[in-house]
Amino acid sequence: MKLFSLVTLFSASLFTGSAYADFNFPGNGTLKYPTGVEKDFKFGFAWQQTAEKFTIGDKSYDMSLPESYSVAITLSKDEQQVWVQEFNNGFIEGFNWQIADHSLKLEKRKFSDSVKGDYVISLDNRDYFFARNNISIVIKFDNDGIKNIAIDGVTKDMGTKQ
Repeated sequence: MKLFSLVTLFSASLFTGSAYADFNFPGNGTLKYPTGVEKDFKFGFAWQQTAEKFTIGDKSYDMSLPESYSVAITLSKDEQQVWVQEFNNGFIEGFNWQIADHSLKLEKRKFSDSVKGDYVISLDNRDYFFARNNISIVIKFDNDGIKNIAIDGVTKDMGTKQ
């Protein structure tokens, strides 16, 4: 009986471990166009450890789990719109994106001091400003899913531009 219990416990731990290493984050969001029109989009990530298959958006790849993935955001020359290749084929004015336990939001706001493009990008309710015309959202992965998200090319809102 002890042997049966040990074998059952061992088998259950193997199954749980492999299932635990898989993840699927659909990445639901909303785009806002310069016309004011809003449109839903999906851009997420999934990992199947046993198949060694990583999904980015709607495409799957036979590969090991990558360390990170970057979503580039490019500010137009007139600083009135942005382009995010993964989200849309053309320019947009902003977006809301929920990925795993993280929320990202890009929107225009008016400030007393000059802010590049009047844009604010928020990650989990922390606001940042563009420091340059090209910024990126860097998503780092581990076997459990998204390890962390950071934004490169920005400065933190210290409350001085209100």
